[in-house]
Parts: sequence; C-alpha cells; structure tokens
Amino acid sequence: FFFKLQSADNRTSRTDVASVSPWAAPIIWEGNFDSTLIDSIYKQHNLTIATTVFALGKYTRFVKDFLESAEQHYFVGFRVHYYLFTDQPESVPEVKMGENRSLTVQKVPSLNRWQDISMSRMEKLENLIENELVSEADYIFCLDIDTKFYGRWGAETLGRLVGVIHPWLFNVPRNQFTYERRPESKAYIPAEEGDYYYAGAAFGGSLEDVHHLTKTCREQLKIDAANSIEAVWQEESHLNKYFLLNKPSKLLSPEYMWRDVNKKAAQIKIVRFTNVPKNYAEVRPNR
Repeated sequence: FFFKLQSADNRTSRTDVASVSPWAAPIIWEGNFDSTLIDSIYKQHNLTIATTVFALGKYTRFVKDFLESAEQHYFVGFRVHYYLFTDQPESVPEVKMGENRSLTVQKVPSLNRWQDISMSRMEKLENLIENELVSEADYIFCLDIDTKFYGRWGAETLGRLVGVIHPWLFNVPRNQFTYERRPESKAYIPAEEGDYYYAGAAFGGSLEDVHHLTKTCREQLKIDAANSIEAVWQEESHLNKYFLLNKPSKLLSPEYMWRDVNKKAAQIKIVRFTNVPKNYAEVRPNR
C-alpha cells in the first residue's frame, strides 16, 4: 500500500532537493515525511523486516557497532530479524537485542578476494529468500556491515523496490557516474543512459522484488564470469543496471548511506547511516 508521504504541515517540505523521481517515485529526505503518521500506519500491519549483512574475515570487527547502533535507530518498535553471514561465527559478539528483535548467524565459506565476497552476496540473498524468508518476513533490506546508524531509519523507507542514491554521486552530472562502460559486460550502461547512481551498500523492498533483483544480478554476474569479465564495481555495477531497467518504487536520499558522519553537505540535514572509516588495505584480503 502507499500513502501520502508529504507532511500535512507544508512548512516542513523541502524546496532545495528533488522529492520525486522522473517516474514519480518518492525520494525520501529529512523534512518531506511525517514519521509519526508513517509509523502509525505501518505498525497496524504487524510487519517483519529481514535485514542481511555479511561479515567475512576482518569485517567481523564491525558487527558490534552495526548491531548496537541498529538497535537504537533502525526500525525501532518493529519486528526485525537480522541475518549475519560470516566465516567466523565464533567471532560474532554478544549484542543485547530488544523486544521482537533477533539475530541468526549463518556460516559461509571464506573467500580470498574481496571482489568474490562482494559478488557471492547476490546468490546467498537469493537462496535466503527462497529457503527461509518466504513465510518469515514482509520486507528485506540488504546492508553493508562496515557501517553505523546515527539517526532514524524507519517505515518511511519501506516500498516494493528501494534504492539508495550514492553519497558521492548524488549531485554530479550523469557523465560522471561510475557505471560499467564496457559493452562486453552485462552491467553495461551507455553514456547517454542512466537516472541515478545507486549505492551497493544498501537496497531493499518486498521479498518478491528483491528476490527478482538478486536472481537477475546473480545470473548476470555468472555470464560475465563465464566471459572472463568483471564489472568495474562488481555487484554494485549490476545493481545499477538492474535499477535502470527496473525502476525503484522508492528512492532513499544519501542521508541513508552517507560518506562519513563528520562530512558535511548542504542538502544533508541529518546523517542516518554511514560508512565507517577504515583502512581497506588492512581489512580486505587482497588489497
């Protein structure tokens, strides 16, 4: 279902940012939704939000901050089931969960290349939805683990197919988007095409729609692999191609995947969710 996101109080509406996409999908920014109204509507439906994260190798160090901050800010008052995929279940810290919040840890094999870790996610997500979530959840969000919540992420983000506008590319011209530009790849997007550049670190929607997304991306990744080509940003490149052909029904502003809590931008009135600063050479297995 859908309802009017705009607050009844027009004084809170934004004029400095676009609040709707060219295909009439809402773009969620601070100041253009009424959180109390949205929560009251969605809480009537007794929803469960599945949330997946991957923590392989040294990325287990980010689990504690992710979960503790999520418990403070992420779908507070809703039923949330976290699914953590890791090659080191013994390294997952104890984090106190609130009422109607749960964590399932699933062991997966170690991988030697961070690119392979990235690309294997789509297949794992496809299988999780097929095998476990069909009767267990209403919506799913797939998030990166090396992140932290600083502000509300709530029911305003729910939709059939949800993409997050990339924090580094939200205010640059299309010719600067880092799409895959080689026609040999299934992720290829020509220079004259494209709407937004989406972050691979966060996407979601209904189980049916995210299953179709993950299945399609997994198939495209396998075709590329068979042709000995790897898209420039691996699964993120394929996600952007998918969203070009299958427009998201809702877009989240870069508030929902910001660069760094200490970085400022005029349009960003609140930082909700950010990357955690890190030394990639130290945490990634082959960098």
